[in-house]
Formats: sequence, C-alpha cells, structure tokens
Amino acid sequence: MTTKEILSKAVNTKYALASLSSEEKNRALGLMADEIEKSSGAILAANLKDVEAARGNISDVMIDRLALSESRIADMAAGVRNVIALPDPVGRTLSKKTTADGLLLYKVSVPLGVVAIIYESRPNVTSDAAALCLKSGNVCILRGGKEAYNSSKAIVNAMREGLLKGGFPQDFVNIIDDITRQSASELMAARGQVDLLIPRGGAGLIRACVENALVPCIETGTGICSVYVDKSADIQKALNIVENAKTQRPSVCNAQETLLVHKDIADEFLPALKKRLCDDRAAAGKVPVELRVDEAAGRIIDGTPATEQDFDTEFLDYILAIKVVNDVKEAAEHIGKHSTHHSEAIVTEDKEAADYFTGHVDSAAVYVNASTRFTDGGMFGLGCEMGISTQKLHARGPMGLEELNSYKYVVIGNGQVR
Repeated sequence: MTTKEILSKAVNTKYALASLSSEEKNRALGLMADEIEKSSGAILAANLKDVEAARGNISDVMIDRLALSESRIADMAAGVRNVIALPDPVGRTLSKKTTADGLLLYKVSVPLGVVAIIYESRPNVTSDAAALCLKSGNVCILRGGKEAYNSSKAIVNAMREGLLKGGFPQDFVNIIDDITRQSASELMAARGQVDLLIPRGGAGLIRACVENALVPCIETGTGICSVYVDKSADIQKALNIVENAKTQRPSVCNAQETLLVHKDIADEFLPALKKRLCDDRAAAGKVPVELRVDEAAGRIIDGTPATEQDFDTEFLDYILAIKVVNDVKEAAEHIGKHSTHHSEAIVTEDKEAADYFTGHVDSAAVYVNASTRFTDGGMFGLGCEMGISTQKLHARGPMGLEELNSYKYVVIGNGQVR
C-alpha cells in the first residue's frame, strides 16, 4: 500500500477512533498486548533478520537498541497494558466558566486526529507509539527506520491482528512499507491529513523534519545531557550518578554525554571516576569509557584531548566529554551554550548551588542529585512515552497521553446574539 493510500485510510478512520469509549479503547489495547505475546516467535524471527543485516554497519550499542528478546517483547506487551491503567485523556473538562453574556463555556480535551511518527532503530517505539495514540484517540502512522523494518512490521501485524479479533478497524494502527526518504517527505508534506508529526531519532532526522515539515512537528530526542559535580558534592553519590547516567544504557537520549566538574573537587573526583569508568570496567570485562578531557582535566587524569566539537556531540556510546569549571555559574553557562535542552543534573550538598542550577538551566528535565536516565515516560508515571520533547510549545519533556490531545471550546447558550 502506498503512503498516500495509508494517509487516506487514516483520515477516514480517525473519527471512528475518536468516538470510542474508554472501555472500548482499553479492550482494544488488551487484545493488542495479547497478540504481541502470542506473536513472539514471529517477531523474534523478523528481528533476527534486522540484527544480522545491521551487524557490522552500526555500533554494538546501537545493535543493543535494535535487538529484541523474549523479555523485551514481554516488556512491550506490559507497556501496552500499562497504558490501559492510565486515565483516558479524551473528553476531560479542562475549565468551565460563564461569560458576561450568559454563555456557558467549556474547554474540553480532544484527540489531535492523525499522528505520524518517524523513528529509527528501536522496535519498542512501535508498540509504545501505537498504544499511546490509540488510548488518546489518535490514529497512528508509523514510519520506522530501515534497520528495524522487519521487526516493526511484525509488531504492527500482531497489533492489527488484535484489533481485527476485537472487531475494530485495523487502520487504527498503520505502518509505512516504503522506507526510502520519499515516504518521510510525503508525511512531512501531508497538510490536512497529518495533524502532528513526531520525529524520534538522531539529530539528522529531527533536523530534517523540523526544517522541512509542512505539518505541525514536535522536536524530540536529541540528548546532549550534562552532569555537573559541584564542589560540595558527596563523592560516592556523584560517582554512582555519573556511572549510571553514562553506562547503564549509553545508546539512549537521556544518557549523559558531558561531565562538568568544579575545580575545587576535580583532583579528588576525577581519579576516582577514571578508576570506576575505565579501570574497574576493563577489569570486569566490560567496555571501558573513553574519557575526552579538556586541558584542566587532562592535567589530572589521562584521556583523549577534547575538542570543542566533543561538547556538541551526542555520542550514544561509551564516550564522555569532561570539562573542569570554576563554579556553578560557569557550568550553567556551558550547558546553555552546548545543551540540546533535554536533561541536566547537578550533584551537590549546597542548596544555594542547587537552586542556582535549577533556576538557570533551561532544559526539559533538571535534576538535583539524581541520574538523567530517569527522563522517561514510564519513570515519570506516564506509562510509556511518545518521545522526549525538547521544545517549549505544546509539549515539553516526556510526551504521554495528555500531550497527544488538544482541546476545543464547547459553548452553551440560550439564544444569545452579539
């Protein structure tokens, strides 16, 4: 089926989905989750094709993003079921008032309509996006990357089978079969058909959508996330946070890419950090982190000399750019210059420093004494997420059900004229 045909079917189906009750949507989601589990074998077989084709062409950490397992498929189904438990965002009365003319004015939440998602090599995005769109009353059009096409197609086939068994239109959930740039361009240009376009992937994809889309577009995902270790920081707490933010899953957008360290604590902290991230990991048979150090840090620990570009790079790998700063003000200024406004953290025992940091760092999520890895819809209690919005209009931070609704005014009168 062509992209244009899928767009047409989506538009024709959106009113049917918008009119479903909460109970009907939850039943559809339950059937979708069941079929994901029942289709585990077919999904794993399709994923194996993707992984074998990608091996040698992308890094090992990106292979980890792509690869599925029985447990990851079970997690996908659980993610869909988690959405069932969330409150339905559609039809909520957001405000109510009576005007001077006696009109009763209701502000009511409504679905956006057709939501298109362009994403890269993370198959779990397929089920997350479909579940959130359906619960929020939106028809979804999924356009995955070529690396994960077979996996995404198998997941969509399972979810559409669930819809079919429940007597629901299968066109509530759609996938684009054309994985060339042409299909992405068609979605970007689909004015009057696509109500919201969400790119979820690397900087190149997001930039292409933001610069070229003729439909409303949310800027998501790119994460040059920083952790600043203040002079008052608890050393062990800081080591734990940095290790988690950098190494727990380096291929995701909320992983740390930059470390800023106060000059007064650098002599003590940096050698301990190198031992933790490099020496200890190597001794344990794990991938050691490559440290890219500025001049001041390089006088304390060995590492690759950092370039200015390193502080503007989302590595998505076991690489960490390190800079020594004079104070929290310089740390905030550095983040303001280099950040993608995703997630930043300060490790400090000084409330004044924490307050300065949270007040002057303009990112979607700002942490005090916690890892940036918590910027996630599930961690924030939103179920799964559509992506992390790094812009300010309409949605910011993890995008859940509420961010996939708009609103309209319902005005009740009794013959009033103006």
